[in-house]
Amino acid sequence: MIYIAVVGGSDCTEEEKKLAWEAGKEIARRGGVLVCGGGTGVMEAAAEGAQAENGVALGILPGSDHRQGNRYLSYSLATGLGEARNAIITRTADALIAIGGEYGTLSEIALALKMGKPVIALKSWKIEAPHQLSSGITDAPTPEKAVEKAFEAAGKG
Repeated sequence: MIYIAVVGGSDCTEEEKKLAWEAGKEIARRGGVLVCGGGTGVMEAAAEGAQAENGVALGILPGSDHRQGNRYLSYSLATGLGEARNAIITRTADALIAIGGEYGTLSEIALALKMGKPVIALKSWKIEAPHQLSSGITDAPTPEKAVEKAFEAAGKG
């Protein structure tokens, strides 16, 4: 089974919510597990999309109470780690889809790249390295293409 993280801001636009919902739905349709931070915004929309397709949504929560996650999670893991839980999200995922985002999303992108995980950007951060690196961010025009690229990059295309 493949685990795809969808990351993005807890405060996001309606367009980002729609993109996240579609990505979550497509991950579930393909039989993948959606991994997210378990909160509101992009995370909640992606989990709702996965649930709409009877998929599994795993929330890796920043706090100490597993009941604090959004209502669309199938399972939630309370870490008590605050933003440091971003490392658990990225370590758990086989690939990461970033939608929009704030600085927490940027940290997840950086951690995933450091860990050698594929990162697909859907209207998210554009990062230019000061020199050539072995991997980078792949852009996608639609949620469906983002999920397709994530599955392919994780070797499950």
